[in-house]
Amino acid sequence: MLDIISLEGNEVKLEPLQKKHKDALIEVVQDGKLWELFVTIVPKSEDIDKFIDDALLAQENGDGLTFVTINKNNNKIVGSTRFMKTNLSYKKTEIGYTFIAKTYQRTKINTEAKLLMLTYAFEKLHLNRIEFLTDFLNQNSQKAITRLGAKKEGVLRNHMIMPNGRVRDSMIFSIISNEWNGVKENLKYKLI
Repeated sequence: MLDIISLEGNEVKLEPLQKKHKDALIEVVQDGKLWELFVTIVPKSEDIDKFIDDALLAQENGDGLTFVTINKNNNKIVGSTRFMKTNLSYKKTEIGYTFIAKTYQRTKINTEAKLLMLTYAFEKLHLNRIEFLTDFLNQNSQKAITRLGAKKEGVLRNHMIMPNGRVRDSMIFSIISNEWNGVKENLKYKLI
């Protein structure tokens, strides 16, 4: 089970998700109507309560930890991300279920958030492997994951069913512990 922690950088703070974040998350998903993107799973405004309840239940069950992503420049919640499918005995986790308000996409927000999470995972938890999964059709997400320094491992065919009923193939990427120092340098350089 992961400790309930906050992570903080220069521009971003990752704070554990709580029910009090509901209204802010509704604003996030409405900024760009994120739920309409057929290649992602982002909750609709009316589904934020279920999103929060499911995230807190997963946390209680030891599956991971969900954060809200806060832009420290204006103290505004601009997204969410999580550690999930965590298995500390196997020394691995997945980073996923990430969404960011359209206004803050293509900024340094996600880069710093991932730097904070990866640093914690590799340097505090001493994990061996961090996975990222995305829809085979989601080219933007694949590019973003690759920019983080993750390596593509392959395709998980018929991996899951999307909310619209489409059977999705997923691309799996990973960063492993012996790659971490180079990945960390690269991410820090991107934040200059």
